[in-house]
Amino acid sequence: MKLVIGGAFQGKLDFAKKMTGKETGWADGAAASKEELSACSGVYDFQELVRRWLLLEEETGTAPEAELEELLQKNPEICIVTNELGYGVVPIEPFDRKWREKTGRICTELAAKADSVTRVVCGIGIPLKGEEKHD
Repeated sequence: MKLVIGGAFQGKLDFAKKMTGKETGWADGAAASKEELSACSGVYDFQELVRRWLLLEEETGTAPEAELEELLQKNPEICIVTNELGYGVVPIEPFDRKWREKTGRICTELAAKADSVTRVVCGIGIPLKGEEKHD
């Protein structure tokens, strides 16, 4: 599994496509089904998938961490692309604060498990973990 992180509109998805060599098969975290996530090359806007998992937890009691584990078991080679949420303004709404914290904690877990972690700034990948060199 690969993790690509960075701020909004920094070129993360384009970078991830080049890094993986996969231009197609990417799932939108805001809308993709479990089936799509199980078969995709990667997921972008992963933070929105975490939001969906939190809403699902309120309905079903299934923790986002359990959803993540299921995803990684079904698609261990997935590339996850996510916005960094922890550097901005702390949200006023309790749910948004919970989402921000949960996304950060899940990304910390992902980084520990990932083969590589790359931060993207202005389209430039900065390797944080792993041996990959990026142009």
